[in-house]
Amino acid sequence: MSSPAALLQSDPSGSRLASRGDLTSFFMQLAADIGADSYMLVAIVHDQDRNDARIVSSNWIFDAIELIGKRLIAGLAQGMLTAAPGIQPTPFVAARAPDTNGLVSGEEARLLDVLGHAEIYSLRLNVGRQRLFALFSASEAGRIDRPALMKAQLKCCYALSHIPQLIAAAAMQDPLSDRERECLFWVSEGKTTDEVAVILGVSSNTVNSYITHAIQKFAASNRAMAIATAIRSGII
Repeated sequence: MSSPAALLQSDPSGSRLASRGDLTSFFMQLAADIGADSYMLVAIVHDQDRNDARIVSSNWIFDAIELIGKRLIAGLAQGMLTAAPGIQPTPFVAARAPDTNGLVSGEEARLLDVLGHAEIYSLRLNVGRQRLFALFSASEAGRIDRPALMKAQLKCCYALSHIPQLIAAAAMQDPLSDRERECLFWVSEGKTTDEVAVILGVSSNTVNSYITHAIQKFAASNRAMAIATAIRSGII
């Protein structure tokens, strides 16, 4: 199989991703190349006690996303059929939903089929520490070219690894509550926990709780990393 660098040299569109618009064009071209009708780039972000699916880029119609819901999207992204790079991918086929060991219910499978996602491939993307998945789907089973899909997966990993901040910012979309954002802001200004508590009129324990939640949402290891992520993302 060709290296991802060689693949991008033959098609340099992925080497000049600088905006969300570039990302959309990149995935639209990939979908066309492999015979898919739709794509979705999903980030799984740790959010307190659960994993939250964040849609970074997609050409699914809005109504389809609303009807299917983030829970099902997260399940498809991280399901047992999800393929790591270099592994032969296996599709989810709506017509065979009863054979997928509860990945989706029969009603959910019928809904996916009606909405034009009869066949869905879920690909795990190795992009630093970020948990990213690409879903490619078609309205008819068997339409997507699997060898081309595996090459597209490598192109995704290589291209996205060059724009981690763009992906992180798009995935975050300000996950903080107002209080969490205020606490991080004042800490970034050099205030102590006790000083932030006085400013906001809450207890020091409450301030620590807000900051802990912010750290978890950013999957950061400490306050400094959470503050740096929030500043890079334009959140504070």
